Amino acid sequence: MKLESVLVKKQTAIVKKWFDLVVDTYPADTSRFLKRQKDPFANPVGSTTLEGLKAIFTDLMGELEPESAMGHIDPIIRIRAVQNFTPGQATGFVLSLKKIVRDQLGDDAGDPERRKELEAFDARVDQLCLIAFDVFVKCREKIFQIQATEQRNRFFKAFERAGLVSEIPEKETDSGKSDLTQ
Repeated sequence: MKLESVLVKKQTAIVKKWFDLVVDTYPADTSRFLKRQKDPFANPVGSTTLEGLKAIFTDLMGELEPESAMGHIDPIIRIRAVQNFTPGQATGFVLSLKKIVRDQLGDDAGDPERRKELEAFDARVDQLCLIAFDVFVKCREKIFQIQATEQRNRFFKAFERAGLVSEIPEKETDSGKSDLTQ
């Protein structure tokens, strides 16, 4: 039986273990909440993570399409990007899937034919991890850009209140329109 067929049969157990590993990266109280609360409105982080992992796992069962994988991993990584995770902590959960799959396969993982299939699976997981890292970097860049803009605006307003800078008024022409609109 092909690896993908075996993994699809074990998908529920694999995704559950993967989800548990992801939420265990949070503080203990948060982790317990994320695991227990099933209502997606009361627990959007847990719901988003679980649904994303299910979709990502499905993506990994065939040829990994980067656009599809990015769309599924993006919500998970966005959440982790705004939290106090390092890049490795935010994206490392992807690589943990390799061990989970091997644990689920048991002795079957050592079969020479199975090892070849696992190598191809591992390459897709590695590719997914790189996609996750790219998403994380873009999210962090956006956060820093927003913070820099906010700081700049705060300083400008402080200088303006102190009378150190002022807006340059638009020059009015005889017709009452500014130079920019003519």
